[in-house]
Amino acid sequence: MKKLSTLLSLATLAFLFSCGGKHEEHHDHEAMANDSVWKGMDEFHMSMAESFHPFKDSANLEPAKKYAAEMDSLANVWFESPRPEKVNTDAVKEKLTKLKKDTKLFATAVKTEADSTLAKSLTDLHDQFHALQEAWYGGHEKHDGSH
Repeated sequence: MKKLSTLLSLATLAFLFSCGGKHEEHHDHEAMANDSVWKGMDEFHMSMAESFHPFKDSANLEPAKKYAAEMDSLANVWFESPRPEKVNTDAVKEKLTKLKKDTKLFATAVKTEADSTLAKSLTDLHDQFHALQEAWYGGHEKHDGSH
């Protein structure tokens, strides 16, 4: 079990370092290892990364379209999961509620909307995710504004 936890932590760390953008904060392995788990966050992050990075790197929205229903499902799981004490606030609940709603809208929109609309929606979802991630990891490392 400890080996699985270590592997999950390393995978999460790899995704954290791979996510770019103005809202990103990188966190060292020791800080992550000291946190309890926020059930649902890492799973949503994996799906978001698979969707967002091909778009960010090469304007490819096909993975986002492919994973839209999965992201919607994972947003629901994350929303329904108990929030650890440090993120059990009204503000975080509002952010999760918005993420859940907007992810559902995105999953519906991929069937009919123009790529320009999907690109904006996906970017907004990515920013929403990072706002939640910052609430979770906040205080571990100062954001220097260079992202």
